[in-house]
Amino acid sequence: MAHLNSKARRAARVRRSLRKVANGRPRLSVHRSNTNMYAQIIDDLNGHTLAAASTLEKGVAKNGGNVDAAQAVGKLIAERASKAGVTDVVFDRGAFLYHGRVKALAEAAREGGLKF
Repeated sequence: MAHLNSKARRAARVRRSLRKVANGRPRLSVHRSNTNMYAQIIDDLNGHTLAAASTLEKGVAKNGGNVDAAQAVGKLIAERASKAGVTDVVFDRGAFLYHGRVKALAEAAREGGLKF
């Protein structure tokens, strides 16, 4: 991990701790940009994306960079995960703090039926 910036170090630290507790569960990976939110459920054992959702999709949100949009993405990813047969995941926040839009997405996904 030589020469990594602070964001990359934080993301690596989060993913390293997730590998310890994953036990074969898929990973709910979240990415937050200034204008949009992205979420995907990844099966790391097989290297496949099982479900994905973002604010770029039509009808999800007018403004993708706010808490309401993050909640909409959380509900959508939970719905798509249940269609794919996934109920238990580990939450990968990457280098983002569990606050604001990331927290809103996680809580909406939990309300939608995902367990983490």
